[in-house]
Amino acid sequence: MTTPLETLKGQLSAALGDHIKKQTLALGEVTIEVAASDWLAVSRILESDAALAFDTFIDLCGMDYRNYGDGAHDGPRFAVVMHLLSVKHNWRVRVRGYCSDDDFPVIDSVTEVWGAANWYEREAFDLFGIMFSGHPDLRRILTDYGFVGHPFRKDFPISGYVEMRYDPEQKRVVYQPVTIEPRENVPRVIREDGYGAGR
Repeated sequence: MTTPLETLKGQLSAALGDHIKKQTLALGEVTIEVAASDWLAVSRILESDAALAFDTFIDLCGMDYRNYGDGAHDGPRFAVVMHLLSVKHNWRVRVRGYCSDDDFPVIDSVTEVWGAANWYEREAFDLFGIMFSGHPDLRRILTDYGFVGHPFRKDFPISGYVEMRYDPEQKRVVYQPVTIEPRENVPRVIREDGYGAGR
């Protein structure tokens, strides 16, 4: 007897064929990896194929695989991951697509398939700098419009690049280079003999 997850794997393979670069079943979840060039086409199939019927868009996030697994990751640096739900079949799938260019990561927008992807794609753009081709309004959503860089990239400095302050002479907010010296905090741990024993 086949389990629902095995049935899902079979349906995905039948509907997507060579579009699937890798398919895994782990921890009760099915994950498929597709090429960035197939991202939109695969999304359309996932939503419209009656055997799959992924009608509900749950989540999308960017990923930065720089130094992932202490440098064990050998592929592209940036990826986009989305989670989908089929209410009809009561199953979920995770779809991952790697952006082919590490310097300028681009992948197609899926907002024409699932309108709910709009703000999630804006968030991935804002925080990771991933461009979504065909997005109707790709602009920052969490950081300020004058913000420099993308703060969830692993090479982004903890203190940032610029800071803002109110200048009473100019009577406005001004941006300036960061004046905070980066420092490394090492927590000081004090242990008492018998700490926590019988108290």
